[in-house]
Amino acid sequence: MTATLPDVQAPAPGPVPEARLAAAARRHGPVLALYGALKLAGFCSFMYLLSSAGDYRTKHPRFGGGAHAWDVLATWDGWWYQQIALHGYDPKLVPIPGAHGLITLEGNSAAFFPLYPALIRLTSAVTGLGTYGAGLLVSVVASFAAALGIYAVAERIGGRRAGLAAAGLWAVWPGSGVEWAVYSDSLYVALAAWVCYAVMTRHWLTAGVLCFAAGLNRPTAAALIAALGVAALLSLRRREDGVLRPLLASALAPLGLFGYLLWVGDRMGDLGGYFKLQSGAWAHSFDYGEQTLDVLTSVPVGKNDYLFAYPFADVISVAVILLACALLPLLLRLRPPAVLVVYTVLTLVLVLGSQQIVANISRYLLPCFPLFLPLACALRRLSLPLQCTLLGIAAIASGSYAGYALFELGVP
Repeated sequence: MTATLPDVQAPAPGPVPEARLAAAARRHGPVLALYGALKLAGFCSFMYLLSSAGDYRTKHPRFGGGAHAWDVLATWDGWWYQQIALHGYDPKLVPIPGAHGLITLEGNSAAFFPLYPALIRLTSAVTGLGTYGAGLLVSVVASFAAALGIYAVAERIGGRRAGLAAAGLWAVWPGSGVEWAVYSDSLYVALAAWVCYAVMTRHWLTAGVLCFAAGLNRPTAAALIAALGVAALLSLRRREDGVLRPLLASALAPLGLFGYLLWVGDRMGDLGGYFKLQSGAWAHSFDYGEQTLDVLTSVPVGKNDYLFAYPFADVISVAVILLACALLPLLLRLRPPAVLVVYTVLTLVLVLGSQQIVANISRYLLPCFPLFLPLACALRRLSLPLQCTLLGIAAIASGSYAGYALFELGVP
């Protein structure tokens, strides 16, 4: 008698790469298309205004006074990032005697964090582009990654329609003119959005690695690091994900930020050198909101005798500050995860509590993307054509308030 072997079914094949690509295109294609279309409309509007005005040629050549309107996209911070990509860093504290016996410090590249210029240099080496083209390419790609990250966060809060609206708001938000420029903002927001999403989906090690990278890109990553730490503590308290992964993420997250600050301090011979440079050379320091309050009480009555006054751009910044303050309680009403609340509140505190060029606040608050959520949840109730129409009008208008006003009437 012969024993018969039981029939064994072969394991079901996993999804083929083509099917995965098709699924990814169905899921993410509309997000990328919406963001790209809105951003392109705003960008073209900005360039049209810039070309029509013609005043971009009067600027200092170091900060954007080139022969073409396109040159403005690499002005101010963009010039510094290109110099770092080309020549590296030279951290130092050099005193400059000023009027009335005042001593200031000479500005140098150490004020700018290294991740973005490193990517410019790498992209330039791989593609053959110059630092200008490489910087734009990094920013544009990062802006699409940020749109996907913001969509992913908003989708978990309010569904797919809210996610699409949030990605659209990222394209038209005041300050969004720097998203397609030689600036590090798009890269930072991309990292921050995906850190928040990784924490929300409990991918702790991914969150820790991305937070480490964010700390190499912007000093305000301190808010992101703290938000991850609070979320990790809450996870440990609830015993949701064990102990090791949240602790590892919390330990890894601050290493990028602290490592750069310590390296700069060591090169300068002063561990607090970075902060002395920011205060003495760039007039950036934490003043507990004194500068912001001065502006809020001056701009509405037509005064412009405060530090770093750019009257038209500052009106937009005041409107953005008031809008952020109005949206915060609406965000809290949605009861979002703690990582979003802590990150948003601390970012607002760091930005509004610092002395700085007020015209920049509209872009400094770009990382507060969770503030998009109340508006996105409201927009999801509209039909898709109406939602796209409203965002399209805002995109064209953003050429003025998020592009021209920022780059030409203020200092981005």
